[in-house]
Amino acid sequence: MAFGAGVLFSSVAFELVEEAVAIGGQLAMASGLAIGALVFFAGDKLIDRMGAEGMGTVDGPTSPGSGLAIVLGAALDGVPESIVLGLSVAAGSGTGIAFFAAVLLSNLPEAIAGTAGLRSGGWRAGRIIGLWLIVVAASALAALVGGTVLDAGQGAIRAFILGFAGGAILTMLSDSLVPQAFENAGPLAGPVTTLGFGLAFALSLLD
Repeated sequence: MAFGAGVLFSSVAFELVEEAVAIGGQLAMASGLAIGALVFFAGDKLIDRMGAEGMGTVDGPTSPGSGLAIVLGAALDGVPESIVLGLSVAAGSGTGIAFFAAVLLSNLPEAIAGTAGLRSGGWRAGRIIGLWLIVVAASALAALVGGTVLDAGQGAIRAFILGFAGGAILTMLSDSLVPQAFENAGPLAGPVTTLGFGLAFALSLLD
């Protein structure tokens, strides 16, 4: 979890926010960042009201509420990033090995953390797989929309989408992934988070 958090911090800083400002300006990025944070916050509160309230997000893998919060973060991150991926493919800009490696390094620990929370909270394997399949389907549909409907969109739209993903990720990290990492690993979470950040930054330099 700590390693994945470090990778995600790096991705927000160098792949999302910085890129958003470059292609669409500060206002579009800031608007997306704020709305992404608010949407995740509201969704997390909704999850609490649906039965996870009081379990907290620092209970580690035993909290299904934190597991659902991480899945929500993956969806709010994956959908906008998939739209951007569709846009990049439609524009013919392509993506490099470093991009796919960074996605793997960030999403795999995030998915493991969310799944562990749901499993320990009593969710059956089939139900968890079904939940993740919904996230995958939503991301695939978002990529299709990005590569077709939004292909002609202006840079401000793309900047907003990247900022939205960044806001959702940062809120999820502060609310779920980082507290869980410290709860389970203690002070070791600090250097491991830094390791993830440094490796993801190194990979970003390869593009």
